[in-house]
Amino acid sequence: MSITPRLSTVILPVRRWNEGGRAPWQRAEELGLHAAYTYDHLAWRAFRDGPWFGAVPTLTAAACATAGLRLGTLVTSPNFRHPVTLAKELISLDDISGGRITLGIGAGGNGFDATTLLRSDEEPWTPRRRADHFGEFVPLLDGLLREPAGMTYEGEFYSASEARNLPGCVQRPRLPFAVAATGPRGFRVAAQYGQAWVTTGDPKLYETGSAAESLDAMRGQIAKLGKACAESGRDVDELDKILLTGFTPEFNPEPAGGRGRPFDSVDAFVDFAGRHAEIGFTEIVIHAPVPADGPEFTAAVADEKLFEEIVTQGQAQLAG
Repeated sequence: MSITPRLSTVILPVRRWNEGGRAPWQRAEELGLHAAYTYDHLAWRAFRDGPWFGAVPTLTAAACATAGLRLGTLVTSPNFRHPVTLAKELISLDDISGGRITLGIGAGGNGFDATTLLRSDEEPWTPRRRADHFGEFVPLLDGLLREPAGMTYEGEFYSASEARNLPGCVQRPRLPFAVAATGPRGFRVAAQYGQAWVTTGDPKLYETGSAAESLDAMRGQIAKLGKACAESGRDVDELDKILLTGFTPEFNPEPAGGRGRPFDSVDAFVDFAGRHAEIGFTEIVIHAPVPADGPEFTAAVADEKLFEEIVTQGQAQLAG
């Protein structure tokens, strides 16, 4: 195997901090995971009717509860964020964490984030409009973080007037962006501004595709990323390739075909991770266990015992 992928986790912000919310972050560090991320949503899927806390305050608390664990969003989007206010929060978070923040960022989807702030007479953004916003959002955010002494900008969707972000990021020239992308415009953004690229695979294959088809689709995504990087004058190998698991056919409770599910055993996960490392993924992200009394999410989440075995034994097998 040419690449030994790092293992990371995504922790859903569903627990009160002093009633178990702190523990998963500290345990992630104890287990030696590379990073722990959280979703940046106003609400998410079946968890909408239960507790769901904000990403930036959660990451701030996690930064204070850990010492070396890398932290980040997976992912932030323009659905309810503005580059000027986000930049201010990011430099603060990067400072509090001592330079341990990665911003996962994407165009966003059509879930609750996309409609919560809309007036009753407004239509939800189309995929094209989300891509238009994203194409302006990322360059402006990049500039705001790189030029802390002040930036003025006026675009189609966003503006900034002498926006200051002193003293800037701890990480220079700014904290890293992990750009989620599956289409041509997103790949161009990732190639130009990303230090990493994020995918969940091809969502069209989750219900009816096979493990082999999913792997081929992601191989194609990496090829498109490489083409976009070449056009931007970058080497695609400069970018980490991050796979957020749980959304490919292997995790479907009733798969259409292919191999067994990655959370059947440690060996099954190692096989899954190894196949994706072979096509170029450098980081595999798995969901941390969720509260037993929460919404059904079993297909994408290992139980606590298997989760820890995967992180310890699985990481050792992948490295071997």
